Amino acid sequence: MKDTIQDEIIEEFSVMEDWMDRYDYLIELGQGLAPIDPQHRTDRYLINGCQSRVWVDARLEEGRVIYSADSDAIITKGIIALLIRVLNGRQPQEIVDADLYFIDAIGLSENLSPTRSNGLAAMVKQMRLYALAYAHNPQNNQNDR
Repeated sequence: MKDTIQDEIIEEFSVMEDWMDRYDYLIELGQGLAPIDPQHRTDRYLINGCQSRVWVDARLEEGRVIYSADSDAIITKGIIALLIRVLNGRQPQEIVDADLYFIDAIGLSENLSPTRSNGLAAMVKQMRLYALAYAHNPQNNQNDR
């Protein structure tokens, strides 16, 4: 299934010839990420499997998952900003089933260090787990997690 947001990201990255420019763009995206609520910047929201510290939270609003996140690493913060751009505001099952083809299309996986690649997989997994919890129990309240 084609996804307009993913296609836009692929287009944005396609105009950059080398990975230094792409890393700069990721840093810029991270700088534009809305800050996470300080109460969610705790170990409870920390993603396991990331070399840097990454916090992700999700809430359900009108049947759609809304994410917030932060990281202490500038490139990782840009990566989570991309994931939020693609997955934010979607219905839980749509997130669970999403084919995140933009990751390979922009060469993200192959141009990250192994530890950052593992972190990317951990971020996607956590975002999907939040969506899965909401898909199975839409009444799930963030305080219940």
